[in-house]
Amino acid sequence: MQFTLLHKDASTGGRWGRISTSHGAFDTPVFMPVGTQGSVKAISPEELKEMGIKVILCNAYHLYLRPGYRIIEKLGGLHSFMNWKGAVITDSGGYQIFSISPLQKVDEEGVKFKSHLDGSSHFLTPEEVLKIQLALGADIIMVLDECSPYPVTHLQAEKALERTLNWAKRTKIAWPEDKNKGLFGIVQGGVFKDLRKRCVEELVKLDFDGYALGGLSVGEPFSLRREMIEFTTSSLPSSRPRYLMGVGTPEELLEDISLGIDMFDCALPTRIARNGTVFTKRGQLTIRNAAYKEDPGPLDPECDCYTCKNYSRGYLRHLIWAREILGMRLTSYHNLYFLARLVKEAAGAIKKDKFEKFKNEFMRSYKL
Repeated sequence: MQFTLLHKDASTGGRWGRISTSHGAFDTPVFMPVGTQGSVKAISPEELKEMGIKVILCNAYHLYLRPGYRIIEKLGGLHSFMNWKGAVITDSGGYQIFSISPLQKVDEEGVKFKSHLDGSSHFLTPEEVLKIQLALGADIIMVLDECSPYPVTHLQAEKALERTLNWAKRTKIAWPEDKNKGLFGIVQGGVFKDLRKRCVEELVKLDFDGYALGGLSVGEPFSLRREMIEFTTSSLPSSRPRYLMGVGTPEELLEDISLGIDMFDCALPTRIARNGTVFTKRGQLTIRNAAYKEDPGPLDPECDCYTCKNYSRGYLRHLIWAREILGMRLTSYHNLYFLARLVKEAAGAIKKDKFEKFKNEFMRSYKL
């Protein structure tokens, strides 16, 4: 994996870059759709390609439990398993283990937990998590980390940080130094600047291929999240990509791009789409509302996606109310297309040193 910083916006922290992998290159800033179970819900790989999406995220925790990483490895790895020709990044599953799994217990060696599927017991070390992701065939791999909840005390956040750093060191030692793949460290530390600073310094010494910001978007106020992002990115090396985990609304993407973030992922865009909420240039629109029952117009008159070119609000409202799968597919398609186009336009504005103007104009319209 190789990251090239192509241009930095003159008036903000916005960056245009390119990440090259053995499964193709993609430009940053980038929004990565979430394919938790090896599938982006309701969307085919061909449709993702049609949207211009070149990288997706899958979750090692879920795939480890079902169908099992050895099965996926036997069937040729995730790319073959999913018939996905683009790049794949896998989350280590740390967040899922700590937030989904009941009866989890963590110590210096790793984490013991019970499956949320069948209650079976499992124990994963950072080395085992690396082994799983390598077997899955991911292009970009995340280290196992301990994600602190919010709110949390300084002492609790420090303990989680200690484990995260210990696991990062062990993962780096076990890393096979595959030039075709990238290994990312994860910055933890809760909402405490001294811990975030320490984590960055220790991870940079280990020389990871990229750095993710973890433990944010877990319930903290937006202003505090912004402060932590701005503080953390200012300490990260400019030569490596920066990945903010779990953020995926248009307003947050643009705000965080201005702070120097390159990569994003989030399941929210497809989740809200399946319930009938979509992004438009004028803000979020809930198609379930009665106001759209006889509306002949597209979801967003300024969008040229397949959904907007072919289907009316009235028809989509009917499908969502009837719980028809087609309705969920069409709204999901639109939301992913909307974000893919947004980050592409953001990159274009950065190239011209006009990102601040682009962001302000978008937000003036989006908040109407």
